[in-house]
Amino acid sequence: MSTYLLVHGAWHSGQCWERVVPPLASAGHRVLAPSLTGFGDRAHLLGPEVGLDTHVDDVVGLITEKDLTDVILVGHSYAGLVVSSAAERVPGRVAQLVYLDAMVPEDGENALDVQPVTQALIDRAAGSGTGWRIPPMPELPPPLGLFGVTEPADVAWLRAMLSDQPVLCFQQRVRLADPAARAIPRAHIHCVGAVPEGIERRPVPATQPNGDPSRVWELETGHDCMITMPDELAELLLKLA
Repeated sequence: MSTYLLVHGAWHSGQCWERVVPPLASAGHRVLAPSLTGFGDRAHLLGPEVGLDTHVDDVVGLITEKDLTDVILVGHSYAGLVVSSAAERVPGRVAQLVYLDAMVPEDGENALDVQPVTQALIDRAAGSGTGWRIPPMPELPPPLGLFGVTEPADVAWLRAMLSDQPVLCFQQRVRLADPAARAIPRAHIHCVGAVPEGIERRPVPATQPNGDPSRVWELETGHDCMITMPDELAELLLKLA
């Protein structure tokens, strides 16, 4: 039995994994899909002081509190930063890192470095009443939809779970220097459906930081593949167990 820890991206909550959890669990694995501070059942904790470091603490705290080991740590989108930093702090407990259409940072980088279009979101927040709240991305005409989700019922379900994202999440930097964390095997899953203008994806190097050949899989769907292609995503994740 493996333990999957699924970490949602910006604006989302742990609820977004609802369709992926059953196929992983039915295969006999333990699956956790928490909401990070400020989202889902923890939305009341949202504040300007919530940042990347807060969310790393959330993940590390859950791993240590539940004494999890051999974790397959999956980060979607912004959570690529979160899982990278979490693995840095508890490398002995993480069996594999999975970057799901995610930001993949280098040491010292933040979301702005990995995805420069993020600056426009921060600028928009600066002109708002609070200065620190970034509202969710707007729904765009198909095939872009809302984070790649286009079915009306799914869009309504997704919109209901979204919360504003604190600016600090995109400003704080990762610190990645532990050789033990670099030794953790990695996999990348790219969503290769329609992509909004300005979104960039860094090429995955031919080799992982540990020297093994890189593993890159693709799903022909939009960004929120856990909603649009949950069974196909689960099938890929089960290859790592």
